[in-house]
Amino acid sequence: MKCQKELFSLKGNIHYLNCAYKSPLLKSAEEACMKALARERNPAEISVDDFFQDVKIVKEYFAELINAQSHNVIIIPSVSYGFSTVLNNIKGKQNGNVITIKDEFPSGYFSLKRWSSENNNKLIVIEPDKNETAIGENWNNKLMKQINDETSVVLISAVHWMNGLKFDLEKIGQKCSEVGAKFIVDGTQSVGALSMDVIKYKIHALVCASYKWMFGTYSIALAYLNDDFEFGRPLEEAWVNRVNSMNFESLTEYEENYIPHAGRYNVGETSNFISMPILRESLSQILKWKPVHIDEYCKNLRLPLFKYLTELGVVLENEKYLANHLFALQLPKTIDLDLLKQNLKANNVFISIRGNYLRISINVFNDEKDIQKLIDVIKMTVDKKN
Repeated sequence: MKCQKELFSLKGNIHYLNCAYKSPLLKSAEEACMKALARERNPAEISVDDFFQDVKIVKEYFAELINAQSHNVIIIPSVSYGFSTVLNNIKGKQNGNVITIKDEFPSGYFSLKRWSSENNNKLIVIEPDKNETAIGENWNNKLMKQINDETSVVLISAVHWMNGLKFDLEKIGQKCSEVGAKFIVDGTQSVGALSMDVIKYKIHALVCASYKWMFGTYSIALAYLNDDFEFGRPLEEAWVNRVNSMNFESLTEYEENYIPHAGRYNVGETSNFISMPILRESLSQILKWKPVHIDEYCKNLRLPLFKYLTELGVVLENEKYLANHLFALQLPKTIDLDLLKQNLKANNVFISIRGNYLRISINVFNDEKDIQKLIDVIKMTVDKKN
C-alpha cells in the first residue's frame, strides 16, 4: 500500500501525526457533504427513501468492517450513549464485580462506575505493575486473572487511548464467555485501523466514535449489540425504530413492534442528512483499503522512528501488545518536554500529550517525510539540551 495523502485536503506544510485526536476529512466525503448541504436548500428533493438509504448503507459497511450482521448495528450520537444503552440492559450478578483498566477513557469509566454502584457490584480497576518497563504482557495477564465467576461485566478499550497498548481481545472474550460475563469493548481507537471480529472475540457490545479512525464527523458513533440485547429497553422511543417507520402515512397508528434485533436502540434522527453521507464515503474507502493493509502501512512507516528511539535508549513495548497506528513515547528524562513542545509547534508537527505520554498516531495520509520531521525535532531538542 502506498501513501494516500492525495485523497485528503491536508495542508502541505504541516505534519499531522494526530489521527487519534481527530481524523481529517476525505475529499470524497467532503464532496458528499457539499452535495448534502446543497440538497438542504430544497427539502422538496428529500424523499422518504433518503431518511433510510444512507443509514442502511452505513450499517452494512460497518458490519462488514467488524464481521457482524447489519441488523446488529446501531447509529448513536456518542460512545457514552452506547455504554448507557448497553449497561442499562445488563443484570449484575449478586455480590459480583465489574472490571475495567487504569486510565480507561472517562466515558467508559464513569458509565461502569455508576452501573456498579446501582447494581451492588464491586468496581475493579486493573493496572500494570509499576516496576515493569514493557507493560503489555503483565497488564493483559493481570486482567485475565481477575475475570472470574463473580464478574458481571468487563469494559475495556481494544487499544488504550493514551499509550496505544493492545489488549488480547480473543483471550479476554473467551474468558468472559466461560464465566458468563458481558464483554463490552470501546473500539474508538482501533476500528478502521485494525482488523476487528466481534464473533471471533465473543464481544457482546462494541461501541465506536466515528471521528477518529473511521474518518467520520463528531457526534456520530456506531455500535454493535449482539442478540442478547434484542428484547431490551432503549434509552428513547424514536419513531424511526418501529417496523412501520418507512410508511409516513401510518406513523400515528402507533406500531408497538420495534425493528428486529438491535433496531430499537438507534438514536432518534438517525438520518442525519449531512453526517451520514460523510460516514458512508469514509467507510466505503476504508473497506477498499482494508484495515489489515492500513495496519501494515503504519507498521512500515514507524520503523525509522522506532530505530532512532532505540538508539536513544528508549525501551519500547513488546510488538505483540503495541498498535502500529497509535503509540506513546516515554522519552529519556534528559529531554526537556517543554522545549520539545515548542519545537514541535515551530515545525508544524502535530501530536498529542496524554498524561505522561507523548502520543503519536499515524494513518495512510502520512508519509516518510512526516516521520523524518518528527525525528528531526526530537534530535533538535536532544542536541539543544546537550
